[in-house]
Amino acid sequence: MKKPTLFVLAAGMGSRYGGLKQMDGLGPNGETIMDYSIFDAIRSGFGKAVFVIRHSFEQDFQEKIIRKYKDKISVELVFQELDYLPERFVLNPERVKPWGTNHAVLMGKDVIKEPFAVINADDFYGRESFEILASYLMQLNGKENDYCMIGYRVGNTLSESGAVARGICEKDAGDFLTSVVERTHIERIDGKIMYKDEQNRLTETDENTPVSMNMWGFTPDYFEHSSQIFVDFLNKNQSDNKAEFFIPLAVNELIQAKTSRVKVLDTPAKWFGVTYADDRPLVVEKINDLIQKGIYPVKLF
Repeated sequence: MKKPTLFVLAAGMGSRYGGLKQMDGLGPNGETIMDYSIFDAIRSGFGKAVFVIRHSFEQDFQEKIIRKYKDKISVELVFQELDYLPERFVLNPERVKPWGTNHAVLMGKDVIKEPFAVINADDFYGRESFEILASYLMQLNGKENDYCMIGYRVGNTLSESGAVARGICEKDAGDFLTSVVERTHIERIDGKIMYKDEQNRLTETDENTPVSMNMWGFTPDYFEHSSQIFVDFLNKNQSDNKAEFFIPLAVNELIQAKTSRVKVLDTPAKWFGVTYADDRPLVVEKINDLIQKGIYPVKLF
């Protein structure tokens, strides 16, 4: 049985945080959030880690991140750049915004040939989530169009420093995803969890509403589906320099067409991350607490 691959989206610059937050040392020995994800992935049964980054910080990434994983797990790098587009499409020189998470995923198509997970570099997902995801992915060897995602309870994913963006999910009686809608403004107000809808109105949602934290599980056929959907996306959005090709966009299209199905896997884990610079001391505190409880060693690698 092939071990699944962990695909880490690390090309973003972290504009709200104010720097390359995926390289920020938050653990007691300078561990990054990525280090904790890799540690959890290894002990959960993942066999390879693929990182998508940008050429501009490759040397730093190699020296500060990749060298730590030598002899621990197989590692590959792929690159996301604005001009990495399908044939016949030309980059508008005025575009500066990245193409989005599913464009980043497409960069892995030549090196990933087994079931794989997708995560953000700057999100702390928790040991339980990696164990749940690895176990499910190991059942998908040889299958197609059978995907999954870790469904976090929205109340476990909020920042104390400001509003966050989350993909709010709906699922059927069999726990298969029926839709995921990106909500770019979710926060707790007077004890209630509220998000802004398309008309900018505040709408309440339940504490346990499943949300996507960009922790997905796919089989390799997803690359071909995404390539086709990206061409359609570009045809419709060539003139919009801010349009982004998000994973939920492609997933929704595949679900609505009944091409693929996505199992929503509930997790009790509490997400945390450095969405804002003010989040940093809280993350450091939470990591130290997990070390005190024996969930992580003081030194990971």
